[in-house]
Amino acid sequence: MKNELNPLSPIRKAAGVVAAAATIALISATSMVNAEIDQVKLDAVKADMQARVDAGKLSGVVMMVAQDGEVLMNDAVGFQNVEDQVPMSTDSIFRIFSMTKPVVGTALMMLYDEGKFTLDDALEKHIPTLAGMEVFVSQNDDGSYVTEPADHPMTVRELMSHTGGLVYTPPLSQGPIANAYVEAGIMNLPNVTLAESIPKLGGIPLSYQPGTQWVYSISVDVQGYLVEVLSGKTLDVFLKERLFEPLEMTDTAFFVSADNADRFARQYRPKADGTLARTDSGMFLRKPKFLSGGGGLTSTAADYMQFSQMQLNMGLHNGNRLVSEEAIQLMRSNQLPDAVSGISQLYPGNVFGLDFAIVNDSAAYQGAPVGTHWWWGIAGSWFWIDPVENVVFIGMIQNDDILYSLQTHGAARSAIYGE
Repeated sequence: MKNELNPLSPIRKAAGVVAAAATIALISATSMVNAEIDQVKLDAVKADMQARVDAGKLSGVVMMVAQDGEVLMNDAVGFQNVEDQVPMSTDSIFRIFSMTKPVVGTALMMLYDEGKFTLDDALEKHIPTLAGMEVFVSQNDDGSYVTEPADHPMTVRELMSHTGGLVYTPPLSQGPIANAYVEAGIMNLPNVTLAESIPKLGGIPLSYQPGTQWVYSISVDVQGYLVEVLSGKTLDVFLKERLFEPLEMTDTAFFVSADNADRFARQYRPKADGTLARTDSGMFLRKPKFLSGGGGLTSTAADYMQFSQMQLNMGLHNGNRLVSEEAIQLMRSNQLPDAVSGISQLYPGNVFGLDFAIVNDSAAYQGAPVGTHWWWGIAGSWFWIDPVENVVFIGMIQNDDILYSLQTHGAARSAIYGE
């Protein structure tokens, strides 16, 4: 049976557990729903996740599914803390890593709505220290670079679609440019701020000509700094005031406070013998100096549902507009240049918008409808927003085996969209 949501009520907690996910605005009555997700499919998702826990591959999972503004599933299996056998709870808090990206992209598009920038603006217009960036060709024996001029300055659109010439820090990227980011202190979470580190990118070449490749990158950390530049507020303050408070995302922040630490799920790596090795550190238990727009947030399934439902509702939450329809449509529309036909081989059947991957070939992506937009975090948490079936799916895990996480995501899609 579906759980009817009262879109005017805040999330209520009883005995430390989210009793119901509320403040999820109802979907427009004009939306077309092709197929209701039945209980059999939801049971299949839960059974699959339980089997992965039983096999010693995952410590625990929180699953939350909504359709037509109604929560169909809000369930937890396994353990938040394996060592002490603390059960996973629907209000457990997770490191969501790159699921931070669509949140920060949305914050930036709020400033787009205010006329602070256009997508075709050169990034250097707003961050002058990034003016005149050259493009890497090779590296000399003495460590210096051979470069060539960029054929055009990176645009904000390219920044938001990972086509601007940036890469990531190791291990997500390798090579001289990735190493240079580390040497410059980019993403040095404990010790430097966005304002202290992002401008240093101006002294490091781009990895490729803007608009010629899709390369997953630190671009959303740059977007976080751009939010600070355009708003005059630090990223955490802007997110809290403009997104987290209006959406009642009370458990989402750049760190877990001491009074919530007992709800913070531990992170694990599955071992060949069927046991789990704990891998998390204490860094998310204190506020970092570097507010990572690309991967710094912690959150719950219920909180992230609030954000995702607002996105599905084209920027509306409880009848209040937070983001324009135009901005939401841009985020969920393909923004890749003509020279780039798709994204990583890990994501067949997908293109890229503004901080979202977007399905453009349903058959290649376990039947997820064309237009479904989504992303995931490196510890395995994942979500998708399906505007065809009016579905939001949130999955929360803390797992270090990246390929196994992707397999888990695919199994959930197959269970929901399979025959």
